[in-house]
Amino acid sequence: MPSRRQEKVARIIKESVSDSIANHLSDPRIEGLISITEVDISPNLRKADVYVSIMAADEKTQNRTFAAIEHAAKHIQTRLGHKMTSKFCPHLEFHQDEKFKKTIETLNLIDEAAKEFRQKEQTEENC
Repeated sequence: MPSRRQEKVARIIKESVSDSIANHLSDPRIEGLISITEVDISPNLRKADVYVSIMAADEKTQNRTFAAIEHAAKHIQTRLGHKMTSKFCPHLEFHQDEKFKKTIETLNLIDEAAKEFRQKEQTEENC
């Protein structure tokens, strides 16, 4: 269970990283809808795992966007350092959040199964 301080720092990181990506990066590789879904911060507040969800046209675009974000990590880190009031700024490690992608895939599979079920019902009714 994270402490209140960890939660507060995680919230600041989430807001700062989101703002940096949305408003302060001009890399043409960044495409699609980007969301910071989660920030896990170590108990000593020295390291933060930042989970990024990228909604883009295809997986290649998602990977290119994520690479651009990782490339801009030092810039994002610097902007975060200006917002932090503590002595030090946590080191950011970016990770692609696959949870959302898996949820979409699961919903698509459910839709496909429902279509097949409806088609089977209609075929049986027509016989």
